[in-house]
Amino acid sequence: MNAVTAPPQPQRDEGQPVGVRAYAEAEAAERELPALLSDRGHPPEFRAGVTAGYSWALGREARSPVTGAGADGVPDMELLTAEIDAAVVREDEAAGDPVTRDYVRGVHSALAWICGYSNRRV
Repeated sequence: MNAVTAPPQPQRDEGQPVGVRAYAEAEAAERELPALLSDRGHPPEFRAGVTAGYSWALGREARSPVTGAGADGVPDMELLTAEIDAAVVREDEAAGDPVTRDYVRGVHSALAWICGYSNRRV
């Protein structure tokens, strides 16, 4: 008899940096997202992209939000910046699709802060 096993879950490594941020700093920023996003009137797709970006960067999702690249735990800086680059390309491609464009902008915004390319968390 074969035992049914759950798919492997991403591993969190709270001692590892998240981009240029300490894990605790990125996690604290993620907790503040609901207030930050509601105060600025961002569309729902943008908010979803920001949330997806933080979740993946913190190692809570196995697949990246734009390309679907896999990461075992917290992605390294190389993978984070590759996802930012992909978001820029995808945003250009989605110029006529506001839903996709806003989602990808949200991902880009989150990852840009995490990687130190922006001082704005969203």
